[in-house]
Amino acid sequence: MELMHALQLLKLNSVSTAWVDAVWDFEFTHTDPLDPVIEEEIKEGPDVFKTIYVQLLPFSNEDDDNTQSVWVVFGENGVSAKTLVAVLSYFILGAKTRSPSLEQRLCGLQAASLYLLLLKIPGSVANKVYHQILFDTCLSMPLKCWPQDSGKKRKKDSLKSSQGDPKTGKRSKPPKKVPEEVEFDDDEDDEEEGMYFAAQDLLKIREGIVLLVRTLLRLLERFSLRDKPQSADSCVQLFTELTNFEPVIGDMSFSQERCVDQLKSLPELSYHGLGLLCSTIHGEGDECRRRVFRKLLYVILMMKTQESSKPCLLAPSQAVCGARDQAILFISHIVDEQREATLPLLRILVQHICHQMVEKSDYRASGAQAVGKLMAKMSCQDYAAIVKWLYSYSRNKKVAFRMFALDVAMVLLEQSERELDDTVDPELAVFLPHRFLVHNIIYNHRNDVSPTVRGHALHCLAQCLELGSQNATKCVHELFSNSSQTILESGRSEQTLKRRETVQKTALTFRTIELSKHKSMTTTHRSVMNTSLQNEETVTLFKKHVSDPKTNARKSALETIMSLLKHGVISCSAENLNILSDRCRDPAVSVKKKAMQCLMDLLAALPENREVQEAWLRGVLPAVMDSESSVQEKALECLDRVVIAHIKSQGKYLDSDTSQMLAWELLGLICEKCQDLSRYFSKAFSVWAPQQKFTPAFVNGLLSHTKGERAAAAWLLLAKVASCSPKLNYGTILDTWENTIRSPVVSVTMTCHILSVLGDVASNINDDTKTRIVDDLMSWLKTFSLPLEVISSCVDTLVRFARSDNTQDALKFLDCFCGELVSVCESYLSAVILQEKGAENINEDLLVKHLYTLGAASLHCPSKVGKRIFLLVQSVLTPSEQQPVPAEGEELPASQPLSQFKPNSMPTLVRAHAVITLGKLCLQHEELMLKYLPVFARELEVGTELAVRSNVVVVMCDLCVRYTNTVTRYIPNISACLRDKDPIVREQTLIMLTNLLQEEYVKWKGALFFRFAIALVDPDPTIADLCEYCLVDLLLKKSPLMFSQHFIECVFHFNSYEKHKKYNKFPQTESEKSKFSLKGPQNQGKRFRIYRFLLKNFTDEQRFNITTKICQDILASFVDSELPLDSEGSELLADTFDILSLKEMKLTAMSGPAAGEEPQEDEMAMAKAVLQVAQKKLISQVQKRNFVENVIPIIISLKNMLEEQHSPVLKHLMAYLQVTMQDYRSEVKELFAADEQLAAEVEYNLKQFEKEKQEKEQQQTENQLANFTLSPRQNGNAVASPAQAANVGGQTGFASPLNAAKSSVQTPKSALRRRTYAGMVTPVRTHSSPTVFSTGRGKQLGRAISTPQASINEVTFGEQVSAICNGSKILDEERSVLHLMSPEQQKPVPRQWNVESPLVQKLRTKKRF
Repeated sequence: MELMHALQLLKLNSVSTAWVDAVWDFEFTHTDPLDPVIEEEIKEGPDVFKTIYVQLLPFSNEDDDNTQSVWVVFGENGVSAKTLVAVLSYFILGAKTRSPSLEQRLCGLQAASLYLLLLKIPGSVANKVYHQILFDTCLSMPLKCWPQDSGKKRKKDSLKSSQGDPKTGKRSKPPKKVPEEVEFDDDEDDEEEGMYFAAQDLLKIREGIVLLVRTLLRLLERFSLRDKPQSADSCVQLFTELTNFEPVIGDMSFSQERCVDQLKSLPELSYHGLGLLCSTIHGEGDECRRRVFRKLLYVILMMKTQESSKPCLLAPSQAVCGARDQAILFISHIVDEQREATLPLLRILVQHICHQMVEKSDYRASGAQAVGKLMAKMSCQDYAAIVKWLYSYSRNKKVAFRMFALDVAMVLLEQSERELDDTVDPELAVFLPHRFLVHNIIYNHRNDVSPTVRGHALHCLAQCLELGSQNATKCVHELFSNSSQTILESGRSEQTLKRRETVQKTALTFRTIELSKHKSMTTTHRSVMNTSLQNEETVTLFKKHVSDPKTNARKSALETIMSLLKHGVISCSAENLNILSDRCRDPAVSVKKKAMQCLMDLLAALPENREVQEAWLRGVLPAVMDSESSVQEKALECLDRVVIAHIKSQGKYLDSDTSQMLAWELLGLICEKCQDLSRYFSKAFSVWAPQQKFTPAFVNGLLSHTKGERAAAAWLLLAKVASCSPKLNYGTILDTWENTIRSPVVSVTMTCHILSVLGDVASNINDDTKTRIVDDLMSWLKTFSLPLEVISSCVDTLVRFARSDNTQDALKFLDCFCGELVSVCESYLSAVILQEKGAENINEDLLVKHLYTLGAASLHCPSKVGKRIFLLVQSVLTPSEQQPVPAEGEELPASQPLSQFKPNSMPTLVRAHAVITLGKLCLQHEELMLKYLPVFARELEVGTELAVRSNVVVVMCDLCVRYTNTVTRYIPNISACLRDKDPIVREQTLIMLTNLLQEEYVKWKGALFFRFAIALVDPDPTIADLCEYCLVDLLLKKSPLMFSQHFIECVFHFNSYEKHKKYNKFPQTESEKSKFSLKGPQNQGKRFRIYRFLLKNFTDEQRFNITTKICQDILASFVDSELPLDSEGSELLADTFDILSLKEMKLTAMSGPAAGEEPQEDEMAMAKAVLQVAQKKLISQVQKRNFVENVIPIIISLKNMLEEQHSPVLKHLMAYLQVTMQDYRSEVKELFAADEQLAAEVEYNLKQFEKEKQEKEQQQTENQLANFTLSPRQNGNAVASPAQAANVGGQTGFASPLNAAKSSVQTPKSALRRRTYAGMVTPVRTHSSPTVFSTGRGKQLGRAISTPQASINEVTFGEQVSAICNGSKILDEERSVLHLMSPEQQKPVPRQWNVESPLVQKLRTKKRF
């Protein structure tokens, strides 16, 4: 018989019985070496195991009745099945040794396949062939025999650097034993690196694996694993690992039934095996399916499961993503085939995908798509139940969970909305519509405590409007409609959605995850589920979000507002559009770029909207002068793409071309409504000019538009490009100029642009044409009928025509023509002022134009300006009887009795222009400046006319540039205008002084800085914001030490304290002192607004130094009696202690991350975090040393002084200690180690202070404290124990943690938790012992904290005291109080146990001998 001949190749008769018994006795975990002679004889035969396999295969077919039982054949021929199994196990285990050879791997795989074939033969169980350990060993052979190089690559692909706990979203430390295992694996890998496997070798190994898997599949068709759960787990593990073993050619289909031999790839075979395991043959109920779903969970999550540690993430390669998609298809197929049995498991699978999601965006997006595909297979009832569960999940305290809930909601919104049917429970009906996802999951997270979640929620809200689903868009419209929108029907009972507070008591198995509500997320159920929103309130809310402290949140808010405007959800009003344009000047570069991109998208969607066009201009154009080069480039790119790129010649212009129309409309706005943006437009062209961007074709195209409706816009562009354009058609320009001169109506803007072009081309025009144009300009100016802007442009053009290589010729030209204008103006002013009743019949407009022309022309011909003109202009500002004007040719009096500009019969407008003209005259005549400078200063102090004072500020600041040393001493007079009664003057002064400080014409001397700082609390918020911008973005960059150098003196100055020998000693008048004083309790808020602003912009080094300086210069001065402790001193001292208590004084390096922030994902961020921890530790030590050496002695001495005088400042000192000692609460005795009695007094005083403070607040807080519990949940809904709560994140299995995901976000500290010296523990009821606090809970359990039922993890003292309760019994109120030792008490010394190790005793005995 061929079978027997094949079996003889194994030399079974030569194997000793003792060796076989030993193998079975060791349970196939170890085998002694087989007789080398026998082993060599077995290996001599080619493909021994494969030959036996072929001969045994017919016996495995149960359907063949003619086949004789193999066991009978064995018995008849004396073949021992026990010996056969032992020999096979030897070769199987030989392949599991370290670094097996190719021959060992192939023999092992073939032996394992042969063993599995034996199991398939009927009667194998009766003949005791099956052994669980050997069976499981065979299942591990494919992965063990495949070369570990591929495994090593997978190991590299896994994201070790960012490996995190999928449940907690945090990075976890590896277990202690992991390093040893990793070292072992690395050694094995190193050994295998020396082994080379050719392609043919790998192909042979793969064939062995395929044979084994096919044999296993045939076995599973008949061999039940119902009572073999461990073997079933091994099968699932093997098939799951093989799902991404190799790529599948073509699409994988599960719908067609195919036999094992037709399946070619290992993933196909694996999924076939998983399908078999889901059948009823392997167990009743859903245990097998549950086992399969649990393993495929990690394939969907793109994780690799490890026995000794938590699952690690795999890099999202094409193979990993393909395996994920195949797993989802397989699960969908199983659900379709076994719908009723698998739907409950499908719900659990979706819950666990959510529950084990990590914070990485790529994995969240992949997981959300998976959840969406799986939920599409659910019935409406199950779908609604999962959405209900998702709502609770979205309120979990973990950032990753809340982020993932938003991702899932967006995926579900992309699907068609479910229609309500009869199978859905009435209480779940509300969860079916898309409206619930938009309102209750996405929109409700707009105010999330985490900026990451806030930003993502706003981003999702914007994306809702971009979806193809009309339902989602409609839901967003409802949020912003004027009528109130109720998310859920108000008549529904609150108990409908109420979830039981449950705790996790078992390991994480594949069970439903129940989520509990949390008090800190929402105050009441109705407040969240019944949300009434008004349009105005909602838009106001989004305005708040665009000012969010976090950059990403601001960017998301901008995107949302853009979508709302784009889709007409909110109106495109100037107020709403300004939100976008204002953010183009955000402090963050990325926000600026995002704002510009939003404006670009909005303009592309609404190109015909004039408001949108203006908002685009006001947002993008100023950015061309941004301090950040990348922002400038972005603005220039936008400007080029929208405007310049679409300028074509008249012949190519099409009304149907929206882009061309938009470009010309934007240029038209700059000419009309947005003329103030022209200088930014000019800056863009100055950047483009060196790039030779404007070709002759472009310029000629512009010229073709100069005679139509787009003429003004065309001349605007020509005015910008004429100076850098190589060639221009001068005939067109001159013809337009001729038409303009003869036109009775003058377009101010276009005329100015034409004059600018004339000035640019002046050097290329012949002399005759120049002469004609100059004559036209002079005759035009002498009419004095032009607007002031045109007069200025005409004079500038006249000056540009005077340019010549010969300077004398240019000066002669200017003296001739500008001097002529000055003479004409002088004659007119003489006629008005000197003639009798000339001032009574004054033409105000004509007089203003003469004054303006005089000022503009006099700058270019100072030699033609006589002293008589000075007095004529002065006469406009003063009464005619005060000073006679000398006749022409008479000398100007040596001195003037003029002290100020007194009101006269001249209108205010005329006087205001006279100030400007006088200032221009002073620029050219220093003696005139010296005489009128005191007059200007006096006018600022006593003047009553707004326009005159405003112009005087401008004139004096311009004179400061020309005569810096002379005008500097009048800076106090100018800065005094920062407290002017009119906002216009205050704003003008702020801008002008900032310009002088930037150019360093003025220094921070005297009271200038403090007056500048006063503007931070200006009654007009616009001026306050402008001051903040000037100080931080313009001036602080130039002088980084500016704030820290002036901070100490700010304390003295704003309190009007002048008794210090050094500070606040600069000269001031009494009126200035009263005007800039912030003294008194009524101004305390303003003072501290300034203090906080300054401190917020300190560096950590400056904060550290300023603390020491405050102690030395202020506190020490009172201790040394240099400053008296009177009422003024007490106010100063109280301010000082309150400043030291500010949170802005704390070093940023010592502050933790923002609430709700998730950890960074990349390795650089992790390295940075490690560095920050080390830095924090070092800084903490330095800060502590400084506090001990420099601060504590002064504080103690000062406290004694205040106690002696019973000063009210003592409470400020104690409040400072209360805040400061929070960082050193456990080190009080150490800090006061030199004087223990003093330490006790400090602690006692702090306790007394806290006690008095609590007594004062008891009346207001009594009701709150009565309901206050130390658990964040309400009474009766607490977690059973910290140990149980800690287990929620500690398990790694596929269990259903009841309450595994707590459904709330941690909110900021509750108002009920009052600060104390010890921490954040609020005593509610005291006992006889002064060192014991009561927890204040009405119902506690009697278990003491020293005897917990399980290990207590993450117990936080100083914030919340966790009760330990097991729910077993309820004691009365007096006995149920949990007592904790006060942190002030010394910890009891641990009991010394007299225990010695046996090793120590043994060594001691040896020494005796």
